[in-house]
Amino acid sequence: MLLEEIMQSEVHTLSPDDQIGTALNLLRKQKIRHIPILDETGQLVGLVTDRDVKEATPSILQKDTNESELSKPLSLIMEKNVITGHPLDFVEDAAATLYEYDISCLPIVQGGELVGIITETDVLHTFVELTGANQPGSRIEVKVPNKPGMLFEVVNVLKKRRANIHSVLVYPDKQDDQFKIVVLRVRTMNPVGVIDDLKKEGHIVLWPNMPGVSL
Repeated sequence: MLLEEIMQSEVHTLSPDDQIGTALNLLRKQKIRHIPILDETGQLVGLVTDRDVKEATPSILQKDTNESELSKPLSLIMEKNVITGHPLDFVEDAAATLYEYDISCLPIVQGGELVGIITETDVLHTFVELTGANQPGSRIEVKVPNKPGMLFEVVNVLKKRRANIHSVLVYPDKQDDQFKIVVLRVRTMNPVGVIDDLKKEGHIVLWPNMPGVSL
């Protein structure tokens, strides 16, 4: 999935000369956490987050709000080295960027123009949908040797059972690099038959660990 499919195209922006108080009001009114900062030519020159504003105005929760702090320009607190994405970047690459740089959003830029923004919440929602975790079904974990063709063998068992697969994830076995863990979300609330078929084919089912059923 590409970022252009999940990005928010309607982006609220401010300029470096706008006041911190203006940013505070915009964050509250629009219920957002990030504000890209554009210069007079429309170029992205910075980013302000709700945390930046809170740290810059430590007295905003007090009755005698310090107006001088709220009237300072955003250029004093904005992050100038902004990491951006492109509409044709993949969602998983954007997730890796958010993780690597410990940031919570990516302004999306194309041809030098800000065309959207994605947040960590957008990415999380997307992964929930991609994995089918928001749909009724069962999770099955199978431990398989780390060699070609094993995913096909597991999926083929489900095909014979006519089980509808929501998603498939594969990750290394942290305890033994000779194996991988295949995680399937299957559209059935009773996976006993699928589990039995997998075991008959010699596969190691890690989950679900059904009561009374030996693994």
